[in-house]
Amino acid sequence: MMNLDEIKRILEMAREHSLSELEIEQQGIRLRIKRDGGRGSASVIAAAAEPTEVQPDTDAEDVIEVAVVKSPIVGTFYRSPDPNARPFVESGDTVRRGQVLCIIEAMKLMNEIDSEVDGEIVEVFVENGQPVQYGDQLFAIRPRQAG
Repeated sequence: MMNLDEIKRILEMAREHSLSELEIEQQGIRLRIKRDGGRGSASVIAAAAEPTEVQPDTDAEDVIEVAVVKSPIVGTFYRSPDPNARPFVESGDTVRRGQVLCIIEAMKLMNEIDSEVDGEIVEVFVENGQPVQYGDQLFAIRPRQAG
C-alpha cells in the first residue's frame, strides 16, 4: 500500500515532468492525479503480455495470435543496454520467459522489461530512444506452442 511519503514523491515527479495526468495502480489501490498546465500523462503498473489477435498487413486470411508486451511505465525506450551494444532482441528472435527485451528509462532509473512468454519476436513497435507512455505496445511475441 502507498504511504504518504510515496504519494508526495509521486506528486513531485508529476510536477517536475510537467505531467497533466498521472495514474498509478499498486496492490489494488489506484491513484489518479489530474492537473492543468501539464504536457503529458503517466501511469505505472506491472508489465504484462496480453494475448491478442493481430491481423497481418497482407491479404492472408489467417489470424496470428500473439502476446503484446506493453509499456508498464512512462519513459524512454532503449533496445540495448548501451548505445554501442547489440539490441536485446530483433524481429525473428526466439525469446524465453524472463528474458530481457528492452530497457525503459524513467527518472534516471533503468527498468528492464522482460518477456512474459516463451516464443518468437514478431514485431518491435518502438524505435530506439523514443519516448513511450503507459500501455504503449512495445513487442509482439508469437507464443511457442506447448508440446
